[in-house]
Amino acid sequence: MSRHVLILGLVCFLTFFAGLGRGAIGDSDEAFYAEAAREMVVSDDWLTPYYNYELRFQKPILFYWFVSMAYKAAGVGEAAARFPAALAGFGLAILTYLAGRRWFDAGTGFFAASVVATSFGYFSIGRLSLPDLPLAFFIAAATWGLVEGIGSPLATATTSVSRRRLWLAFAGVTMGLGLLAKGPVGVALPVLAAIAVWWKEHRNAGTEDEARLPAMMDILLVGGLVVLVAAPWFMAMAQHHGLAYVHRFFIGENLERFATDRYNEPRPLWFYVPIVLGGLMPWSPFILLWLPTWRRVFRGERMVTRAEWRAIIWAAVPFVFYSASIGKQPRYILPMLPPMALLLARTVIARLPDEQPENSPRTGRQTALAWCGTLCAVLLMMLGLLLHRARPLLFVLTPSLALVCTGIITVGALSVLAAAWSRRRWALPVTMAVASIATLLSLQYSVASAADLEPVQVMARKYAAAYQGHEPSATYRVFVRNLVFYTGVKQTDLVQPHEVIEFLRRPQRVLCVITKDDLATLAGDHGVVTRTLAEVQYFNPAGVRLRTLLWPDPARDLETVLLVTNQ
Repeated sequence: MSRHVLILGLVCFLTFFAGLGRGAIGDSDEAFYAEAAREMVVSDDWLTPYYNYELRFQKPILFYWFVSMAYKAAGVGEAAARFPAALAGFGLAILTYLAGRRWFDAGTGFFAASVVATSFGYFSIGRLSLPDLPLAFFIAAATWGLVEGIGSPLATATTSVSRRRLWLAFAGVTMGLGLLAKGPVGVALPVLAAIAVWWKEHRNAGTEDEARLPAMMDILLVGGLVVLVAAPWFMAMAQHHGLAYVHRFFIGENLERFATDRYNEPRPLWFYVPIVLGGLMPWSPFILLWLPTWRRVFRGERMVTRAEWRAIIWAAVPFVFYSASIGKQPRYILPMLPPMALLLARTVIARLPDEQPENSPRTGRQTALAWCGTLCAVLLMMLGLLLHRARPLLFVLTPSLALVCTGIITVGALSVLAAAWSRRRWALPVTMAVASIATLLSLQYSVASAADLEPVQVMARKYAAAYQGHEPSATYRVFVRNLVFYTGVKQTDLVQPHEVIEFLRRPQRVLCVITKDDLATLAGDHGVVTRTLAEVQYFNPAGVRLRTLLWPDPARDLETVLLVTNQ
């Protein structure tokens, strides 16, 4: 175990922590949490979150506490803002290893944990200051605890009550933390998964005693711990801000987000299929190996084991739950990756070739594995090609760095291709893991971050030089969320064109951050006179499309962002 954990620690250091502070806080949801935690430290108000110096009731408090404590320990900065999410990624890898070792064997657990630690989905979210990966950890831990606590009929009969209740207590605490991190989904998903597992394992029990429902004491234990962990903060908020806050959070921010399109545009039922495949990249081609396995199951040639059923249910519950919701976001589906990694590892290990002479024939199962590895190599090569073509847009990097990273990804892809057809048993998984690490770090150092200050940081410095300490400030459609983090000054978010015109026509001096194209359109149409104080070039990742990567055009894809004043 110690050897596996040490190796996983090294892998997670490379994929979650190395270069964590590179890259500015993004103009996305990340800025909400990084800035709200900064304001919490400055104000020393550890009860109520504020963002842009206004109340922020959208999410519970736990992640803000995590980031604020990181700021206290290491100072305000990008690495500290992202450290809790990266730590959750490491925790998910270790949890996957422990669950796999308990349900299958140490090799399966280690392989699955390596998939979790090197998948694109967890890598990308683990390097953002967002609560979704900690939530995924709490959901995964609570699901595992509940499933172990309720057990199968055989396990219930042979496992001591105290041992089962330790598992249930663990689940209760982690569900409470999940509720405090993001909301009721931290309780709903583990409970739904546990109910499904209980029904599957007990529906054919031979006696009423074997099929009994969980004891009332067990239910009270779990529920009591959830309340004990989460209720104090919600009660304090209700006392301080009134019951309207509780209604707004549980009804508006959770029920309406799930059942209406108030917060997110409606998306199709199959929305999460490509998201899951992308989240498991570069390992996702191995999912094709499940097709012959399920064909054998349907023919009655193979049985699905109890551990496999548990992993299937664990993965299926969040997929079905979020697919049924109206408000879909890609990162919501993160809790299903650990059980999918367990099933993937189990499938791949069963097909790894034994040590054989070079001229010995391959089995059909081994050939299928080799072709899936080949597909992984092709996808990595395509990624390297896209990175090479996108170099004109990576203007904040030195050209040599982008070329080096492209070369690293290509070498990794070729190594995977060679390992796919190797006779050595562990050549393909090990090479895949190494190539994944190299690819992820190449993306981190070439796309996700700059060698020097990024545009928003440059703009913040120029803003600080122009700011006289009192004038109103605003943003329009650029640096809307993250500029306040770097300036520490309240920014008004202008949404409509007429708001921009009214703001720039104020009698007192104002500052406004706006793109050159937007300013030209608005000023030309309404005769607004401004003076440019600073400008920066900006590539907006939110505007990336496949066309952007295949046919990059700096004139089309790069924006000039201005800092203007009306006086």
